[in-house]
Parts: sequence; C-alpha cells; structure tokens
Amino acid sequence: MPQQITRGYRQLVDEANAIVEEIDVARAQQLYGRDDVQFVDIRDIRELEREGRVPGAFHCPRGMLEFWIDPASPYARPQFQQDRHFVFFCAGGLRSALAARAAQEMGLKPVSHLKGGYGAWRAAGGATEPLPPKRAAG
Repeated sequence: MPQQITRGYRQLVDEANAIVEEIDVARAQQLYGRDDVQFVDIRDIRELEREGRVPGAFHCPRGMLEFWIDPASPYARPQFQQDRHFVFFCAGGLRSALAARAAQEMGLKPVSHLKGGYGAWRAAGGATEPLPPKRAAG
C-alpha cells in the first residue's frame, strides 16, 4: 500500500511563508551588498555549477543548514554566528522558504527568503557570476 502523505510540500511551504518574511527581488536588490546582510544560497552545488551564483552569497547546502547554524555543532560556520540579516534563496523560492523557517525557529534573526529565488533574481538582472572552476588535485 502506498504511503499516505498528510501534509504535502505545498502546505509546508505555505506554512513557512505565513511566518517567514518573503521578500521580492526589488527589496533583495536593496539589501544586496550591505555589510549587515548575508545572502545564503541553499541550492545544490550542481545547480551553482550549472546556473552560476550571486557574488558574495554564502553557499550552504540545505542538508547542512541546521548543523552550520548551531554554534554548539562541530560543523558550525562563522557566517551564521554574526549579527546580520540573513536572506535565503534557492532556485525558485520553495526550499528557501523551508530553510528560512528552520533557521528562524532555531533563533536566527532577522531571516527572510527571496520570492522566486535565483531564477527571479537572474531574470531581474541581479548580479551573477559563474562558479569558479575546481582546481585539479596534485
């Protein structure tokens, strides 16, 4: 018998958007480049390699988010230990809603996420750059 899912991804995203600030590209562009703002790209590394990145954004794979935020974690990252406004984004704004909700529930603040994600950012002419090529080992 197939699994009976009682709360689908759309409901989870809607619930996240009800409690997390969702900003549009125009607002994100106003925040971009400020010293007190940290953009956080939660896309998979393959997406960055394929599509490019926002210069200055910190890449945090979604699967490591909670571990990198928590200062008590052996995986804690200094980018999350600063007093900044954190703007999360993914490709289209769904994963970043869930990530921003998790971050906010952990106590990170202020937190928001980019409506439409990297796709909306790029379509609006936001700054992008290719991911630098990997250096060969040796």
